[in-house]
Amino acid sequence: MSEGSNEADSRLARIERLLEAGEQEVAPAWRRATRGEPRWAVTAVIAIAVGLQTLVPHRLAFQPYWALPALEVVLLAGLVAANPRRVEPRARWLRGLGLALMGVISLANGWAAVRLVLDLVHGTDGLDAVPLLLTGGGIWLTNVIVFALWYWEWDRGGPRARACGERQYADFLFVQMQSPELAEPNWEPAFLDYLYLSFTNSTAFSPTDVMPLSRWAKMLMMLQSSVSLVTVVLVVARAVNILK
Repeated sequence: MSEGSNEADSRLARIERLLEAGEQEVAPAWRRATRGEPRWAVTAVIAIAVGLQTLVPHRLAFQPYWALPALEVVLLAGLVAANPRRVEPRARWLRGLGLALMGVISLANGWAAVRLVLDLVHGTDGLDAVPLLLTGGGIWLTNVIVFALWYWEWDRGGPRARACGERQYADFLFVQMQSPELAEPNWEPAFLDYLYLSFTNSTAFSPTDVMPLSRWAKMLMMLQSSVSLVTVVLVVARAVNILK
């Protein structure tokens, strides 16, 4: 009886160890090293931002009006040439090039937004309602793209650091991170997820289903909401006043 009992206990212990080993969770894709995300989405959206900036009235643009868009095209071409298909962690200097591109886009759009706001405040915009709404809408949409790029580039050290799995703690909490059973096993945030985050923050003026965790993420989202609110309120108010 004693030997049989010991053998049964041994088998039970082995079964429990096997079950425990099977229940161990594999680290989700967003917390381990993976392939870099495809570049097409971020490249296409940056190209849209550059196109929108060329449509801004020249009096609102940083002078000469063609300088910053031309510089953006050159920087974007360099990034695509270095990593044409995926955002791979090949060279650290590429991140500096990407940050420089986002800085130039931010400067160009910020300059146009400030000039537009000043013109609206002083009543010197000189635009009819429809051109004013189109100009304000273009600046607002470019602002959405700008902040999406900053979120994408800074969350957990940027796309290259995320591909290497260097940082385990996220700056933004996506739904798929809280409920992994709702997503495919290899899900991890990509640029379009950050674009969605930026768009909803600009329209709702607050977080929706993506929660900022780090302090810099909260401050950046607060800044975006403030810029979006000021732009929308002033442009719409001025357009309504013109129509009256």
